[in-house]
Amino acid sequence: MREFDESGLRLSKYQGELFEQSLIKTQCSSPIFLRRFMYSQTAERMDKEGFLFEAFSVSDAIEEIENEYGKSKYGKIKYAGEELYWMGYIYRYWAYTHEVSSKSVYRIIKPEELRKLYFPYHSLDPMQVVERIKESKGIMEQDYIQRGVEILKRIRSEKG
Repeated sequence: MREFDESGLRLSKYQGELFEQSLIKTQCSSPIFLRRFMYSQTAERMDKEGFLFEAFSVSDAIEEIENEYGKSKYGKIKYAGEELYWMGYIYRYWAYTHEVSSKSVYRIIKPEELRKLYFPYHSLDPMQVVERIKESKGIMEQDYIQRGVEILKRIRSEKG
């Protein structure tokens, strides 16, 4: 597990702002935008080192996601701005501190479920939020370690 440092804080705030701005800068529903983002090349770059060195505004990121997937008016559900900010922050905090991909975190908890946790959990420390979600899903640190071992074995067998 990685320490939540200045880089993690900046990335989490950036993603929170990106999610919040999606409310006014996109026409699709919030769940559609969030799914697109979590599977996007932008999120993939944020999962890796160096994203903070890019001169990349929130508007640029939204435009890049829309270019990747196409503009959409699909869906009608729009989450509140403060919910979106919190969700973006929590998703990035989790991916950053646990050194897992955005896709992995998205597969564990979908936006609809995370949104329901906003009111009971929004005043908690992000670490507590992640730990409570993992506990409710039966996810132990050993599960992350085992997945890492399996991935490493697969990589080695492909090279071998």
